[in-house]
Amino acid sequence: MNKTNWYCRAIGLTLLSATSTVYATDINVAGLFKDRAMVSINAGKPRVLSVGDAEQGVRLVSANAQSAVFEVDGKRRVLSMGETFSGGSGGGGKPSVRLSADARGHFLTTGTINGRSISFVVDTGATSVAISTQDAERLGVDYRNGQRSAVSTANGVVSAYRVMFNNIRIGAISLNMVPGMVVEGAGLPIGLLGMSFLNQTNMQREGSVMTLTQRY
Repeated sequence: MNKTNWYCRAIGLTLLSATSTVYATDINVAGLFKDRAMVSINAGKPRVLSVGDAEQGVRLVSANAQSAVFEVDGKRRVLSMGETFSGGSGGGGKPSVRLSADARGHFLTTGTINGRSISFVVDTGATSVAISTQDAERLGVDYRNGQRSAVSTANGVVSAYRVMFNNIRIGAISLNMVPGMVVEGAGLPIGLLGMSFLNQTNMQREGSVMTLTQRY
């Protein structure tokens, strides 16, 4: 929890990390438009799908300039520009997520807390998952009933609340009752995916790719 100031400077980064869960089909989003998406499926030549089009078991449900919704194996996946949904059966069949580092070497991804979307940066230096009070209110986290404490950041000591997140999901990895912190003020512009989540996964890094595999 001592890297808050650094993450403030990182807020301008575009979230282009490739996030993938382990299933049978690989999808890479190369372009996004209204009701259309340019995709590469299973490393094939990029092609444009219109809403309702299907190819190799992948159907485009909706699309706009920010993201596209695909239906794969009966499940819907939301991908942004540059993101990848990757399949396979690694980790002994356990849910896995692959994250690709951005140009600065940071692992950024989009997940959910209690079913609502939030952006994270992987932070092995944070003892727990941490979000701002603004994000907590948006996500419906009742942090004011949590234990109040203080945390030291690059901007000094700030107030925080110890909470228990009912569920945190990153790709196919879904963990219940994850300890976390809600930090007061505007000094945490992106959620920190800390060790209270990461300790429940096996982490492997090969070059610019980090693979998280759920342990239980």
